[in-house]
Amino acid sequence: MELALVLLVVFVAIAFTYTNGFHDTANAIATSVATKVMTPNQAIMISTFFNLVGALMGVAVAKTIGTGLVDMHLINLTTVLCCLVSAIAWNVLTWWVGLPSSSSHALVGGLIGAALASAGGNWDAIIWYRHTAIDPITHAAVELPFFKSEGLWPKVLAPMIIAPAAGMVFGFAVMGILYLVFRSLRPRSVNYVSARLQWGTAMWMSLEHGRNDAQKNMGIIALALVIATQTGALNGIPSWLEWLRMPEFTITLWMKLVCAITIGVGTAAGGWKIIKTMGSGMVRLQPVNGLVAQGAAAGIIGAATGMGIPLSTTQVISSSIMGVGASKRLGAVKWLVAERMLWAWVFTIPATGALAFGMVWLLQKAGMAGH
Repeated sequence: MELALVLLVVFVAIAFTYTNGFHDTANAIATSVATKVMTPNQAIMISTFFNLVGALMGVAVAKTIGTGLVDMHLINLTTVLCCLVSAIAWNVLTWWVGLPSSSSHALVGGLIGAALASAGGNWDAIIWYRHTAIDPITHAAVELPFFKSEGLWPKVLAPMIIAPAAGMVFGFAVMGILYLVFRSLRPRSVNYVSARLQWGTAMWMSLEHGRNDAQKNMGIIALALVIATQTGALNGIPSWLEWLRMPEFTITLWMKLVCAITIGVGTAAGGWKIIKTMGSGMVRLQPVNGLVAQGAAAGIIGAATGMGIPLSTTQVISSSIMGVGASKRLGAVKWLVAERMLWAWVFTIPATGALAFGMVWLLQKAGMAGH
């Protein structure tokens, strides 16, 4: 029975990775499709490939999700399962209504809510801000820079505010500068060059999406297996399943491959409702606008990934598009659409947290929330 629960958690984590792929396809390719630089099929092929490649690069974000947000000693496999189910439900709901939202924040919200319920309402289950670490050489405590610290505040809440603001400001500033630099050139010539360059930014954006988003899924799988190993859920498993045993948190090759392939397949499935909202629902884009928006977003996401921050790629590319549109004139942005997206961003963590909390609570009442 315990082994079945372990396998179920891993399966649901892979299912979440798939929804992550089709839900967030628009992050990388919406502007390319909207500006007619690429056909939908071309955009999806490029995004699928580079999402897969990016998923194989790095583990910093995975470690944040697995060890840096909640105390794994106060949670169990039921916690992880309810976290994943709540995040999947939110992804499917927002995809159904064509509303871009953050898969990352859905996962984080679900993890926080489920952990809080599993710990009996003990808020110590959540790591808020841990700014010291033990130096491996001197074994002395050292102070960490803010964004390299662990915890919900430096890794999720602060970036949730700063990253979209940076995307908007950067998109606005770069686009404004380009308007001045290219004001004497024919728009047709500018867009011709931009269309060629946008192929590169689409690849870059897809790569960074894979680096950041797929790692979150690896982190949650590793967290589940560490819990299963430490609680004895994997005791007595057949020898051919020994690869599931994980005494310490680590990201193995099979996790990278499974998540990379799954997010690639999910990307290939597409998310056309969200692509329509992001590509043309907020701003009418030209190739030069798409070039700047994708480049600004990819740069910000890449920097965050290097610091182990599980960033909302949806928020960053959306805010970059808004900044680019506002640089032309404020009226160029459909602010009512932007407002709908803002509310989705605001409610994602509370909604998934409440849903996951409720599921764990119900399972506890039914006597089904053990290890």
